[in-house]
Amino acid sequence: MTDPSPGAAASVGITAAQGAEQAGPTVLRMLVGAQLRRLREAAGISTDAAGYEIRASHSKISRMELGRVGFKERDVADLLTLYGVADPGLRDPLLELAEQANAPGWWQRFADVVPSWFEPFLGLEQGAEIIRVYDVQFVPGLLQTDDYARALIRAGHPEAGEDEIDRRVELRARRRRILERPGPVRLWAVLDEAALRRTVGGPAVMRAQLRHLVEEAARPHVTVQILPFSSGGHAAEGGSMTMLRFAEPSLPDVVYLEQIAGAIYPDRAAEVIRYRDVLDRLGVQAEPPTATPALLQRILDET
Repeated sequence: MTDPSPGAAASVGITAAQGAEQAGPTVLRMLVGAQLRRLREAAGISTDAAGYEIRASHSKISRMELGRVGFKERDVADLLTLYGVADPGLRDPLLELAEQANAPGWWQRFADVVPSWFEPFLGLEQGAEIIRVYDVQFVPGLLQTDDYARALIRAGHPEAGEDEIDRRVELRARRRRILERPGPVRLWAVLDEAALRRTVGGPAVMRAQLRHLVEEAARPHVTVQILPFSSGGHAAEGGSMTMLRFAEPSLPDVVYLEQIAGAIYPDRAAEVIRYRDVLDRLGVQAEPPTATPALLQRILDET
């Protein structure tokens, strides 16, 4: 059996020391899963054999290695033994990280308004280092004012009472804290002009939202570009998209495509590369960030 390299073990130890609060349990699960995959492959063990060891299927091993399920300490310990990892200096950091990955995220307090398909994205969003987004319909959630968010939520959930709407607005506001924390997430948003021309919540709410965008775009860690109608056809023929990148080099970029009652995560390497290429081309085709304040002011004057 092949032990992991000292460098890999050190990486796990450093990540564990950062704590679950900053990275979030979703990203920690991804880190544990990626490390388990590397150890399994280095040991030359199939997913079928690994699944048999912990009384599970090969698909369960795949989900563990992608960080899409929680970890039982016994399962991780048994897999490490199977992979030949006997040194406590190598085992203990990974077991500690797996324990942290099972800690509940803050968003679980909003379980009454968070559908199961959206919860994984919240964890990814909170743990990302860079978030790239293109939106054709609305201002992205991380850049919305409370009043704009309330109007959108009310339109999307016409049956909801005011208490539920308040909870959903609070959740959206809580998500925005990643732009306020020390070492904030770096956000790059390309907005179709249609998203800025669509009056949400009435003229007063929309004007306040546009002024808020001007303020947000002035932050050093926020980039806002506008794709004007005059640009014609463009690369994002499929609509809105989000891509998340993480500080840990071993974690792949994640593509998130939200739908009305669910979401998909294209995860094949070729698919991720294609979405990254589309976002790159949108950044070239859109007006440069330096033009954003003037463009927003023009739309504001016309609203």
